[in-house]
Amino acid sequence: MLGRFCEDVRTMCDRDPAARGCLEVVLCYPGVHAVWGHRIAHRLWNAGLYLFARLFSQLVRWLTGVEIHPGATIGRRVTIDHGMGVVIGETADIGDDVHMYHGVTLGGDTSEPVKRHPTVEDGAKIGANATLLGDITIGEGAAVGAGSVVTDDVEPEATVAGSPARRIDD
Repeated sequence: MLGRFCEDVRTMCDRDPAARGCLEVVLCYPGVHAVWGHRIAHRLWNAGLYLFARLFSQLVRWLTGVEIHPGATIGRRVTIDHGMGVVIGETADIGDDVHMYHGVTLGGDTSEPVKRHPTVEDGAKIGANATLLGDITIGEGAAVGAGSVVTDDVEPEATVAGSPARRIDD
């Protein structure tokens, strides 16, 4: 657990040129706090303690401005820069080394109890206020531009932007 904690802090320090040191990240970065809180809520969720998991995730939301459903799966070294307004739905699956900015939504597109939120593969970058809807996949190393609305799969290493999002790196 301590190793993951240190890994998260080092990763944010590496990715954010405004970070002046590890202590600043530990004390002042709500995106990091939200990921740490999610790890606790996710363990509660997986233990079948659904109400406690939801209550804890609501506390984390209140403290950080980041809402991550305890059922969501989040990989290692995931960073949420600035954090405020991020919403990650129950069936979202986020790989390792993903970086996202404030206002990102990984939302569902159905009320059916199925996989209904995005999968974001390793190394993807999601720009501020991007909205990703439905059971779609953002490929490994892909980039989603700020303010984009994505409703279709994004190929690995592709860059998409706009509303609706279209590939812009061809």
